[in-house]
Amino acid sequence: MKILAVEDDAVARAVLHRALRRLGHEVVEAPDGEAAWEKLSTEPVRVVVSDWMMPRADGLELCRRIRRRAGQDYVYFILLTGRDATEENQRAAADAGVDDFLTKPLDLAELWMRLRVAERILGYTKQVRQLEELLPICSYCKKIRDDQNYWQQMEGYINERTGSEFSHSVCPDCYTRVVLPEIEKIHAAQADAPLRPPNVERGT
Repeated sequence: MKILAVEDDAVARAVLHRALRRLGHEVVEAPDGEAAWEKLSTEPVRVVVSDWMMPRADGLELCRRIRRRAGQDYVYFILLTGRDATEENQRAAADAGVDDFLTKPLDLAELWMRLRVAERILGYTKQVRQLEELLPICSYCKKIRDDQNYWQQMEGYINERTGSEFSHSVCPDCYTRVVLPEIEKIHAAQADAPLRPPNVERGT
């Protein structure tokens, strides 16, 4: 994978670069979040390993900018930090969109494990995006065309391939937009219908 290593300390950046290269990855470097953001506009990077505390733009700000990008492939973001993994710090990182943590000093085995997880997650996101781009879905009834050119309900299509079962209900928006107007039409039709006298059989 091509990985963007972001670290303001030159020695620490060299150590990170060497570790990533040792694990077989291509490395792009940046000395801070602002420089990393500029690199991302020209480099097709899917993983970022970034220090937290940096000048100009820190790791959390860099991650927020990446998450705000529209129409781009998902970038797996690993935050490298010497801070304690307190609940407050973890919440701040999660809110910024960070995927994983690495604590300083850098441990090669932990880095390898985090990158293996990143590879799996990025593989899943690629598959999901391909499905979204390739599945032929009717824009009206939402049926999906399968490999035999047969159109079937989305629930059946997914069930055949994953075994997932679906339970059906009506969301509040559809209840207001669709169900209530139909109920009102039925009530209005019943109110406008002429009253008929009961059919009483007369004795002879």
